[in-house]
Amino acid sequence: MNKIRIVCYGDSNTYGADPRVNGRFDDDARWTTLLGERLGSQYEVISEGLCGRTTVFDDPLKDGLNGLKLLGPVTESHAPIDLLIFMLGTNDCKARFGATAYNIAEGMRALIQKAKALPIWREKARILVIAPIKINPKIASVPTVDGHMGSGCAEKSAELIPWMLRFAKEEGCATLDANDFAVPTELDWMHISAASQAPLAQAAYEKIRSILG
Repeated sequence: MNKIRIVCYGDSNTYGADPRVNGRFDDDARWTTLLGERLGSQYEVISEGLCGRTTVFDDPLKDGLNGLKLLGPVTESHAPIDLLIFMLGTNDCKARFGATAYNIAEGMRALIQKAKALPIWREKARILVIAPIKINPKIASVPTVDGHMGSGCAEKSAELIPWMLRFAKEEGCATLDANDFAVPTELDWMHISAASQAPLAQAAYEKIRSILG
């Protein structure tokens, strides 16, 4: 039996970064794992979260984080795919990229368009875009995190959401706003909290059932 294969392509919030331990949530605590449990044995949920990944930007501080450049190799290794989930944009808010909120949403559109053209689909292209959680302005109280992200990141993360959802819908994608179900941890104000993992998984589950039936 072939399982229905779902690939979650994202950043540290798909990876499951847990600032409490400066590492990763346990396997059974991440929203991607919880999603798989809810969907059941007929589904395979593959977490392709990479800390620092952007939509389309090369990071001068670390190689390999451009989501557009690696989309083909990563997704083709899991083909055939029934549904691709994108949740990116947070790292694009870093000051060093100099991108506007609109630019970041354009980056998501570029990812969507490239994904549609890839030879990865079992039947047809099905994409769910999850708008990332907003960075809380209280990030300024954590100097190491705030310094890494740079000024204006919180405001930009809020401004990009309506553009990202709009562009995704224009490209025919299903959409979900993580902010309706998840909040950032108070440890760094930008990573999804432990308590939000299950609500996000449930929201994704309900959306996926509406997409795949």
